[in-house]
Amino acid sequence: MSEEILINVTPPETRVAVVENGVVQEIIIERQDRCGLVGNIYKGRICRVLPGMQAAFVEIGLERAAFLHTSDIAGAENSEVTGNQIHELVREGDSIVVQVVKDPLGSKGARLTTNISIPSRYLVFMSTLRNMGVSQKIEDEEERRRLREILQRYVAENGGEGGYIARTAAEGISQEALVKDMEFLAKLWKNIRERCQHMEEIGLVHEDLPLALRALRDLVNPEVERVRIDSRETLERALLFAERYLPDVKDRIVYYQGERPLFDLYGVEDEIQKALQRKVQLKSGGHLVIDQTEAMTTIDVNTGAFVGYRNLEETIFKTNLEAAQAICRQLRLRNLGGIIIIDFIDMTDPEHKRQVLRALEKCLAKDHARTQLSEVSSLGLVQMTRKRTRESLEHILCEPCPCCNGRGTLKTAETTCYEIFREILREARQFEVETLLVLASQEVIDRLLDEESGHLAELEEFIGKPIRLQAEALYTQEQYDVVLI
Repeated sequence: MSEEILINVTPPETRVAVVENGVVQEIIIERQDRCGLVGNIYKGRICRVLPGMQAAFVEIGLERAAFLHTSDIAGAENSEVTGNQIHELVREGDSIVVQVVKDPLGSKGARLTTNISIPSRYLVFMSTLRNMGVSQKIEDEEERRRLREILQRYVAENGGEGGYIARTAAEGISQEALVKDMEFLAKLWKNIRERCQHMEEIGLVHEDLPLALRALRDLVNPEVERVRIDSRETLERALLFAERYLPDVKDRIVYYQGERPLFDLYGVEDEIQKALQRKVQLKSGGHLVIDQTEAMTTIDVNTGAFVGYRNLEETIFKTNLEAAQAICRQLRLRNLGGIIIIDFIDMTDPEHKRQVLRALEKCLAKDHARTQLSEVSSLGLVQMTRKRTRESLEHILCEPCPCCNGRGTLKTAETTCYEIFREILREARQFEVETLLVLASQEVIDRLLDEESGHLAELEEFIGKPIRLQAEALYTQEQYDVVLI
């Protein structure tokens, strides 16, 4: 499999795209004035304890207080959460060292943990870990044993606190390179601890790398052939970073200086626009409909115009198989997280259900985010969760429509006309007036003068007052005012 990472940089924004075999699989966007906070370490202060929620709010210097649940407090995960246990762990006014595990989303503050973790190229340092771990994606038992022995030997000889987990990238890496990573992480953690001790106010202690360098650290694997960067300044920073921490990656980093924009060349701009639409076309003629809400994301699979197989059951099965692959790609592209409900087309054959679920699991295995998948329910639904650490593509690039306030629908001009009639009656009964002036959108005024003109005349006769109409260019179809003159 051929894989490339594209890094597009403009002064206020950095964008990263992961392209596999010419197909865009993942897009990450970071804006200068809204950089992601995940991985940042803060010295904070407990500002409120909520026994009923077994949680606390923590001031860390952001616009909104951040959220710390009992399960994310070091030492609490193995104890039974009962009564007022949160009070035994933290108290209002306490200073605390925390790390952001989830960016602020919508009206919610950042999610925190006291289980500090610091990643490097091959390892993750865990401040509260007492054992050595190895990524589950490394399946070779002999390699897992080798890595664990290297980690245990280093800790036994050098001491220190915390433990290490070997990342997938550590597979086959020499002991020397792993030891160098551990030395770097141990030194960094020591510096962070010292900084926390000397800080008198709350605030940022350690900031994670900018997106371009995080992409080198977290996304580059042996299958990545090239990392293309279209900014000379970012290229130089990336080469220096690679020379120090990722020597095997340095030769794969290249400068893109073509006249055609990098994201245009690979079709990334088109994919971004498609990823903002509800409907996703499948090659077979079927389609997906994806709806994001605050509580969950729903994905509906439809056959559409696809009638290409011998019988209906076979047609449904093939559509669902294709949809499973498309869904996994859309989850990564759109960065959809939280609870996800997939409504596959109903299948009667148990073997077909099993194969569709297996195809979904296989595609999800490539996802960097942690996912959990349920069986097909009695209603034909598949429930899954995908770890959400940053905002979705839609939330980064879009805002709620000012006309419908995010509902996705507008009241018809007819509905607004009848609301205006009721408002006129209300005003005429309540106040003594000479004339009533209706301000509304052009569409509503046109309807009042055309289809509703008879009703408007009857209303004028009923209240005994003239009604004047005035179109307002800036009004939406739902907006109107009844002014007393």
